[in-house]
Amino acid sequence: MKKTVSYILFFGLAAVLLWFSFREVKWIDFQEGLRTTNYYWILLSMALGAYSSWIRGVRWRLLIRGAGHEVRKGNAFDAVNIAYLTNFALPRAGEVARCGVLTKTAGIPFDALLGTVVLERSFDFLCLMMTTLLVVVLQWSVFGVFMEQQLWTPFMETCNGNIYYLSLILLAITVVFVLFVVYYRRLYKFLFFKKIFDLVAGVFHSLKSSIKMERKGLFLFYTLVLWLLYWGTGWCTVLAFPAAGHLSMMDALFLMVVGSLGWLVPVQGGIGAFHFIVSLALVSVYGISQTQSLVFATISHESQALIMIVFGVFSVIRVGLNKKR
Repeated sequence: MKKTVSYILFFGLAAVLLWFSFREVKWIDFQEGLRTTNYYWILLSMALGAYSSWIRGVRWRLLIRGAGHEVRKGNAFDAVNIAYLTNFALPRAGEVARCGVLTKTAGIPFDALLGTVVLERSFDFLCLMMTTLLVVVLQWSVFGVFMEQQLWTPFMETCNGNIYYLSLILLAITVVFVLFVVYYRRLYKFLFFKKIFDLVAGVFHSLKSSIKMERKGLFLFYTLVLWLLYWGTGWCTVLAFPAAGHLSMMDALFLMVVGSLGWLVPVQGGIGAFHFIVSLALVSVYGISQTQSLVFATISHESQALIMIVFGVFSVIRVGLNKKR
């Protein structure tokens, strides 16, 4: 029941964001935008997206090795694909799913794998922040205006007069955390909390082991390749879209950062959130019409979503056949 309610809530949020995005669309112009798109560039962007999944799996394998376990490249690739597929069913569940896949197929402890995923995602978040900083420095006239007008100003207007209550909430969270730490030993006696503490301990043990991995240089190289592939995917989409013909590679990097925020929203596969924020950026920053902006966002999202679904289904079948053998 809890999973069903969560699914319905996330799906409802995606539907609302889609409605806000498409409510003023001129469907004749939308169809014309789809017709004039150069799909050769879209196919190339899909190929780059598929290859990025392979690189992510290979890079994750290095962290798993650092934690003292061995896994095949193909198995890591399948786990990543299944994770992406799972996110289309239940947001944020993909990271748990890929750990479960390798636990079943490679016999690696779940908590050890979860530690490597935490480390990987933390590192990717750091890369996203560094990329955002790079865009801010190089494209402040673009990014700064967007952040101020579309994000910061509305947020401050929403919080106006409520800072006092927000401070109380933060204080309450701090007090609960302190009490939790103080009474840690007493809570450990309860089976529920014992399982949670043991899981957290396993995660941190894996984190410490993964940080000691031998091939740090190769890990950084794979990370660089991964983010270049993401950038290339966005650049190919820009090249495919006639209305965005005046945009540069730096503009594509800006749109990649903005689109990443859409993928982070807890909705099924970024549906709705990606369309909303990317079209908002194209309209407010570059003056592209709402309809044409949504053509761009739709093609960009659905092409990558198609790759994730196809490869996810392929990996589910492959894992099932291997397990049967």
